[in-house]
Amino acid sequence: MGIEFNGTTIATTATGYLENLEDWSEELAGVIAAEENVELTDKHWDLINYLRDEYINNNQNQPNTRKIVKAMSDKWGEKVSQKDVYALFPGDPSKQGGRIAGLPESRRKGGY
Repeated sequence: MGIEFNGTTIATTATGYLENLEDWSEELAGVIAAEENVELTDKHWDLINYLRDEYINNNQNQPNTRKIVKAMSDKWGEKVSQKDVYALFPGDPSKQGGRIAGLPESRRKGGY
């Protein structure tokens, strides 16, 4: 599989995750999000950047929904619920958010 982007095909897995982390860009994230019917706002970018930072700078950590909720509560300075982050990424904040963030598919079981 692949994603057509700027005249080239970006390799993806059968489930739509990028094969190479280095292929990701903010522009490509916009294309992936559009394919998933997600319109990216500042809050989406906060979550995407958090997921990328955790993976790239924290030993390939892929946080679950509970940790995402806590991190976004801290970032946004307000109490955030699981419902709030699922409103951003209805396909699961850690999985759909990770796919848009260009991260490998999480092998973790469970979401909360």
